[in-house]
Amino acid sequence: GRACVPGSENHCHSILFLLIFPVRNRLREIVGASTNWKDHQQALAERTSLSQYLAQSQDELPAKTMKDSAVEAHLPLGSQPTLREKYLNYHNSVRFGRILEDLDSLAVLICYSHTWNKELKRSPLSIVTALVDKIDMRKNIIYPDCDIKFTGHVTWVGKTSIEAKMHVSQYHDGAYTDVLDATFVMVARDPENERAAFINPLKLESPEEKAIFQQGEINKTRRVELSTASLLKVAPAAEERTLIHNLFLNTLDTRTVSFRSRILSTNSVWMEDAKMKGLEICHPQERNIFNRIFGGFLMRKAYELGWANACAFAGCRPTLVAVDDIIFRKPVEIGSLLLLSSQVCYTEGMHIQVRVHTEVLDPLTRQHSTTNVFHFTFCVEKDIPAVVPQSYGESMLYLDGKRHFDETMRSQG
Repeated sequence: GRACVPGSENHCHSILFLLIFPVRNRLREIVGASTNWKDHQQALAERTSLSQYLAQSQDELPAKTMKDSAVEAHLPLGSQPTLREKYLNYHNSVRFGRILEDLDSLAVLICYSHTWNKELKRSPLSIVTALVDKIDMRKNIIYPDCDIKFTGHVTWVGKTSIEAKMHVSQYHDGAYTDVLDATFVMVARDPENERAAFINPLKLESPEEKAIFQQGEINKTRRVELSTASLLKVAPAAEERTLIHNLFLNTLDTRTVSFRSRILSTNSVWMEDAKMKGLEICHPQERNIFNRIFGGFLMRKAYELGWANACAFAGCRPTLVAVDDIIFRKPVEIGSLLLLSSQVCYTEGMHIQVRVHTEVLDPLTRQHSTTNVFHFTFCVEKDIPAVVPQSYGESMLYLDGKRHFDETMRSQG
């Protein structure tokens, strides 16, 4: 369809239609980012002057509707064979990591559409991904030669944060079928990405929209509750403690009756032996419009490592069931060394729960700092070994994995 660019004379008040691959170029136009790495410092300096256009309170900003942020983007894999190479994996399916990158870019564009002020040539806001609340898969296979459609809009706003929901479908056998639903939470910050900035309130126009907004409130409450009950803060519940103790008892050597002597039961694997590690050097090519590493790139790399870990653990090809609770703790600077470690932390039946932890290492100061934690649920076609924790720390990872798995199963009904 006709591409409508925020800032162009014909800015649409209806749905913004575009192809998926120019989305990042659109975003660069909105914030005035440079496409050349050597010019990026100058572009950042020019952005600083936009601070004068920031609202001092949310009341100053006009309310926007859900329609104002509605975006539809197309990935023409069917009609543009040259595009397929980038998205194809060797199983003749679509690389899911690439879809994650597209979702991340689209979520940012949706939020800019919500906050767009047509009086200004550039947006004074830096909108960045705070977390991926949930991605639920509706279909196992994504075809590499059929068009894909992304749609989405803002579903909830706070004072400085925005929830965007997206839906992906694929044209196959004459009709579009559901592929996945995704919920992202973004935050608005000042032009230098240093402190929070106010965003337009959301005007609800129908009972359906009120229900969607209410779900956003429920999501926020659930996140707060999960954070409060985190095993990093609070002891496990009674039944969780019993579960860990039973796992421990099952691995005791009955001949020695010693707390130190541990034996694996059949069809199980020590958690220590279900790991995989990776390293990325963060090059300018992978930068976002604010010259930090693009969140979608981090998600793609974490997903690919998690998938490889599940594949090696199960000895067969896993399919993704859900992505859950990805939190972006801090931005990743260009030039960082990004260390990724993946751990199979829980298994049940044919399901594998994988946790990928990413941290940056500053090679000059040797400081490590956590940037992200990712949770992936995979499924395979056969029963798989149980993972068994040995240390207390591994036991907490096991329980955390079980909590994420149970939550995913509950939400999938």
